[in-house]
Amino acid sequence: MYTLWIANKNYSSWSLRPWALMRVLDIAFEEQLRPFGDLCEDGRGFRGFSPTGKVPCLHDGATVVWDSLAIAEYLAERHAGVWPADPAARAWARCAAAEMHSGFGALRNICSMNCGVRIRLHEVSDALKADLARLEELWVDGLVRHGGPWLGGAGFGAVDAFFAPVAFRIRTYDLQLGLTARAYADRLLALPAMREWDAAGLAETWRDAAHEEEIPLVGVLTQDLRAV
Repeated sequence: MYTLWIANKNYSSWSLRPWALMRVLDIAFEEQLRPFGDLCEDGRGFRGFSPTGKVPCLHDGATVVWDSLAIAEYLAERHAGVWPADPAARAWARCAAAEMHSGFGALRNICSMNCGVRIRLHEVSDALKADLARLEELWVDGLVRHGGPWLGGAGFGAVDAFFAPVAFRIRTYDLQLGLTARAYADRLLALPAMREWDAAGLAETWRDAAHEEEIPLVGVLTQDLRAV
């Protein structure tokens, strides 16, 4: 069985990607969660299980896969449904996932994933507005082009998993999108796997200083729904 190493569910957007993909596609795995800053049993931190010291990291016996996009491709070689079956849809989905993987810098930096809080931004910068416009353009294109309800067509796949953390960001910061894009974000949030992740994140009592210190820099904390 696969072992998937992840960090705090409240914060770790990168961990959510393969976790959601494997949960929704019913790919069995053992979860190993280590909070940010945890030294693990051997004192090496995340380097004890990941060559880069980062999450997520997938172990398949002696094989170690340490990047979320690489994990998706590794799973696609072994399981159906990770990417669309249609070649054109599959190419589009790979491009969209790669764009999320390497782009949307303002969205990523200003609106860090923090599932358990609600934040009113001080401002929506031009860079963030541009990212949101591109996000909406990309989502609407995928939904219209492939017929929905998911970006690659009828089935949830890796491209949707890569945007799953964005759905939490939209909720946390009340980011404004058009009806089609907002409905897609709501579909992501309604998935049983996403609700499971969300509930676990709310139950966590760990707090990571670096993530918490970002909040007043970008906005005003209006709600904290996390366990004490």
